Amino acid sequence: MSLLVFGKTGQVAREIARRAPHATFLGRSAADLTDPDACARIIAGSRAKMIINAAAYTAVDAAETDEDTAQIVNAAAPTAMARAAADIGAAFVQLSTDYVFDGRGHAPFAPDAPVAPLGAYGRSKAAGEAGVRAAGGAAVILRTSWVFSLHGTNFVRTMLRLSSVRKTVPVVADQFGGPTPAGDIADAVLKIASQLAKRPKLAGTYHFSGAPDASWAEFAREIFTQAGNDTFVQEIATAEWPTPARRPANSRLDCHSTFDTFGIARPDWRAGLAQVLTQMGPRNR
Repeated sequence: MSLLVFGKTGQVAREIARRAPHATFLGRSAADLTDPDACARIIAGSRAKMIINAAAYTAVDAAETDEDTAQIVNAAAPTAMARAAADIGAAFVQLSTDYVFDGRGHAPFAPDAPVAPLGAYGRSKAAGEAGVRAAGGAAVILRTSWVFSLHGTNFVRTMLRLSSVRKTVPVVADQFGGPTPAGDIADAVLKIASQLAKRPKLAGTYHFSGAPDASWAEFAREIFTQAGNDTFVQEIATAEWPTPARRPANSRLDCHSTFDTFGIARPDWRAGLAQVLTQMGPRNR
C-alpha cells in the first residue's frame, strides 16, 4: 500500500525511512505545517492508503511564548490532514505525547484518561488529538514519551554531550516515564497503519512507551553505564531545575490496549539504548 509520511528529519521519521524507504516523505520545504490547507491539498491529491504524521512543533519551552505557532502546527495541521485523509478513505496515524496529561499520581495513564495539559505544548497536542477524532475517519492517535535515537535533540545525546565535559551531571529524579526508542515507535506506527488500513474499526487512541518505567536520573545512569563512562548522576528535584514549561511528574502510560489490539508490546528501552550507542560508535559518545 502507498504510504505518505509528514516529516523527514525528525527522530521517528528517520526511523520510518529506514524501514519503509519507498514511502513518500514530506519535509518542511514540501509540506509546511504552518499552512494546514496546503497539507490537506497534498493528501487530497495523493493516492495514499496510509498517512503518518511524524512532524510536530516539539520545542516545549519555546511554545510558552509561541503558542499560536504551536497550535497551528500541532492542532490545526493534523486536523486538516485527518479530514483530508477521511475524504480519500486513507488510514491516518497521528503521533502524540504524554504532555497532554497533568502528571498527577503514580499510576499509568490510560488512553481514555482525561487530558489536562500543564503548558502550551501539551495544549496544542491535546487540541490536535481532538481535531483528529472529530474528523471521523480511520485514525489512530498514538501517544508516546521520552523519545530517543541516534539523531536529533534528545536526552541520550544531551547526557553524552554533558558527560564529555563534566564528571558530575545533575538530573531530575522525581519525574517518571517510559523512555522510548524512535526505532520502536517507527515499527509500531507502521504496523498500526497497515492494520488500520485493513480494519478501520481499530481507530482510536493508544499508548506506546518503553519499559520499564524510570526516572530521568535512572535513565541517565543507564546511559552512562552502557556508554562505559564514570560520570556521576547527581539526583535533583524538579524545583531545582526550573524551566519555562512545567513538565509532568508522572508520564507513565498504560499500553495494554496497544498490545491487545495490535499485538505490539512495550519495548525494553535498555536494549534500544544499547543499539543507539552501538550506532553512535565509541568516538561519538
